[in-house]
Amino acid sequence: MISTSDFVKPLVNQALTYLQADPVKNLPKLIGIGEKLATQENHKVQVREVGKAILDPNSNWRELAIRLLTETHPNIAKGIAVNFFVNSALVGVPKQYKLAEDLGVDVPYAILMDPTEKCNLRCTGCWAGDYQRVRELPFETMDRVCTEAEELGIHLIVVSGGEPMVAKDKLIRLAEKHPNQLFHPFTNGTLIDEEFVSEMIRLGNIAPAISVEGLEEQTDARRGEGVYQKIMHTMDLLREAGCVFGFSACYARNNTEIIASDEFIDTMVDKGCAFGWLFTYVPVGSDPNIELMATPEQRSLMYDTVRRWRNSKPIFIVDFWNDGEFSLGCIAGGRRYLHINANGDVEPCAFIHYALDNINDKSLKECLASPLMKAYQKRQPFNENMLRPCPLIDNPEKLVEIIEESGARSTQLGEHHVEPKELADMIDEGYTQHWAEKADEIWNQNSHKFYEMQKRYSGK
Repeated sequence: MISTSDFVKPLVNQALTYLQADPVKNLPKLIGIGEKLATQENHKVQVREVGKAILDPNSNWRELAIRLLTETHPNIAKGIAVNFFVNSALVGVPKQYKLAEDLGVDVPYAILMDPTEKCNLRCTGCWAGDYQRVRELPFETMDRVCTEAEELGIHLIVVSGGEPMVAKDKLIRLAEKHPNQLFHPFTNGTLIDEEFVSEMIRLGNIAPAISVEGLEEQTDARRGEGVYQKIMHTMDLLREAGCVFGFSACYARNNTEIIASDEFIDTMVDKGCAFGWLFTYVPVGSDPNIELMATPEQRSLMYDTVRRWRNSKPIFIVDFWNDGEFSLGCIAGGRRYLHINANGDVEPCAFIHYALDNINDKSLKECLASPLMKAYQKRQPFNENMLRPCPLIDNPEKLVEIIEESGARSTQLGEHHVEPKELADMIDEGYTQHWAEKADEIWNQNSHKFYEMQKRYSGK
């Protein structure tokens, strides 16, 4: 399972021995090994900072670490430790940067693929709702992409759709054939059963994120009656089996206050979620509607709430629209990730439905060198304010430039397609200008220690 050099393997094997023996007692030793494995100075700094937090007896991060170390099934603990912390991060990232220099194109940290467009739900405003719901990415293509990704140092394969559990057999085959990679499906959770959980335990390299819209009322309103209780049952199955999993939530105008509530996050923690991914609603997919977008005040509320949770709740939270300071802005366009839809179209982002290349016809390296990806990357970051990272809702004029320069085609169905300039004008007037004022106010009022460190080490 260890896709690393001879120098790394003994350290990883020692860490696995500590994990199997007395992981809580051995925490200081595990952190020490992590620092030895880190070859980049910024990674060493990050490992030390994480270590301080985990060793603090009063820290919420220590509470999370102990829960994961003591409640996770041994095979899953091994798979996560090796594939996420070692292969993906400490070993994979330096390799990605080195190959990027050699190849002259950015090499991403993760690949997002859709095995199918099919879904058993019909959620309002779904970003993938404009797809035909019939196309599927062949297993052979996904298998090849995983192989090519690993050669580039990419060990995190994110899986979406459609509903990836509609194609769970394909996911199991991929995870079995590529034990050095971690597979991270975004799922509605309704099709995960005892049999699939058993496969997760056997393989050790699948960690799902389950989509919720808040509590029962909000989730059922968008996803269908009874869905929330099915999700709660699925989380119970995963927690009791010792799986590592989390939640994914989209905050919009009608549910932000619920998602920002302690009742919501405490429920997710109690159900066993180790992490949570937060997205803000963007007007793409089925029935795009600017009126559903969270207001600037609501996005500001999420900014404050997530930062409070990070100092108090035993769960790892990322807000992809408010955490640009930790990633130096937008990560899409092949810079740190890209999206391959079920038709094989290679898109800069799951929310940017434009493409030039199809993975069925080209290698991953060729797609990374696409004029579309290059047009994206040369404009990143899209704004000096890291609270305005997105070229779709925060800097819509940039997306217009990218599409015009690259000549990319729309991958949306005709009835859902909106011309880039028309969409940009609509978003800019109805949202962007208002958020810009709020974002600049927040950015100027807060310190950004991690962001400054990232800039220093990246040379930007």
